[in-house]
Amino acid sequence: MTNVKDLTIDELEYLIEHKILEVLGDPDSGLELKEEFKQELKRRLENPSSRIPHHEVVSRIG
Repeated sequence: MTNVKDLTIDELEYLIEHKILEVLGDPDSGLELKEEFKQELKRRLENPSSRIPHHEVVSRIG
């Protein structure tokens, strides 16, 4: 078994998130997306100019 001290930050974050979901469950589980949301998501994914890399979002929000 791996010790916590040997985990990377990403591995530790994943482990914590996984455990929280395991204990509390996913509140959105079983819900469906509205058609308007699906269309907007598809439009944004097809338009690469509106994408912002994850690291840039993190740096903006903190």
